[in-house]
Amino acid sequence: MNIDSISNGIVIDHITAGNGMKLYELLGLGELDCSVAIIKNVISRKMGRKDIIKVDADIPVNLDVIGFVDPGATINIIKDGVLVEKRNIEMPERLVNVIKCKNPRCITSCEQEIEHIFKLTDREHKVYRCIYCETKAN
Repeated sequence: MNIDSISNGIVIDHITAGNGMKLYELLGLGELDCSVAIIKNVISRKMGRKDIIKVDADIPVNLDVIGFVDPGATINIIKDGVLVEKRNIEMPERLVNVIKCKNPRCITSCEQEIEHIFKLTDREHKVYRCIYCETKAN
């Protein structure tokens, strides 16, 4: 398989195998008007298997989404074919409008203007809870 290198854009690397499509959907990468490559189940010395996403455009990326889905991922920023920055991603303390509360009794279910806000309550187990009703995010 041959995936071309990108000249200006981002590479989301070290994604846990199987999380690539979830990131693709939550980041809205399908709506972009540029080349996006999702490489699944790549052999990795460090991880065994991993996913990689390459975006051939210099776009802003919501780091909170990446930190929620896969806090071990890295972001590589490419300019003129050269790696100019590498960022390690961590779990955010708060998520705003990244996911929606599943509780039908939550105020966010009936009040559409209210932001969906989740707070990190257990870093070890990656647990986020709605700030309004304390429902655990899936």
